[in-house]
Amino acid sequence: MTRTMDPATAAFVSHRNLLFTVAYEMLGSAADAEDVLQETWLRWSGVDLDEVRDQRAYLVRITTRQSLTRLRTLGRRKEAYFGPWLPEPLLTAPDVAEDVELADSVSMAMLLVLETLQPTERAVFVLREVFDLGYDEIAEAVDKSQAAVRQIAHRARAHVAARRPRGTVSAAETKDALAAFQHAVETGDLQGLLDRLAPDVVFLGDGGGVVEALPEPVVGADKVAAFLSAGRLRGRPGVGVELVQVNGYPALVIRLAGELDTVLAMRLDDGLITGLYAVRNPEKLSRLDDETVLSR
Repeated sequence: MTRTMDPATAAFVSHRNLLFTVAYEMLGSAADAEDVLQETWLRWSGVDLDEVRDQRAYLVRITTRQSLTRLRTLGRRKEAYFGPWLPEPLLTAPDVAEDVELADSVSMAMLLVLETLQPTERAVFVLREVFDLGYDEIAEAVDKSQAAVRQIAHRARAHVAARRPRGTVSAAETKDALAAFQHAVETGDLQGLLDRLAPDVVFLGDGGGVVEALPEPVVGADKVAAFLSAGRLRGRPGVGVELVQVNGYPALVIRLAGELDTVLAMRLDDGLITGLYAVRNPEKLSRLDDETVLSR
């Protein structure tokens, strides 16, 4: 016998993927986004639906407010984090890549840019630029006037524009660059990869203090080349490399003896690798077995 969901549950379920995406873009952490959704549900379940004019907007408002609260807590947590902090990678479905704006907004490179915004700026930018909410809806979500929200949006847009990847990067370009990295891992021949490094390339590794990773960023083509040439990429028995879709873009999953070890994503600018992001913290690799559905 099929049970019919009550209206509150039905509304929440129908918008859940959207709400998760909002929270994840705000936080860069799937685990924290799930916690925010739990908090959103608790508040939503106590709302009188007869008083709600737009259920989607109301749910987004709750999620945004809970995300802002969580974002401030995360800020304190990141200050005590061991080594570089990277967003939690998500295995995403092909339809995310087909939505170019969504894929760009959840890419590892963009999430790192969003990390440089203040919490309210990040909320305003995400709600306006990614989810196309009206200034009136955003003002209610962040508890600001519409005039203030417009100013914040302008400031955030300029900040992001100055730091986001230059130009649109195709999946084919990313796959080509990743193939050079994969070749280096599997053969120990680094030249094809080194030729693709931009002069200002940055290599970040996130082990969270749990597993070995770069304690600090490695900056500059010469230093990154030296790091990679020091034997860290030489082929080892039991190493498996697989091309997958992570955060809307191609990325590499590296396994040691069949166990997930590293997720590697890249940032490309003008055809050169300007960012290498290696996530090794086991707590951030738990969602790589199943696809995460994102929507807007």
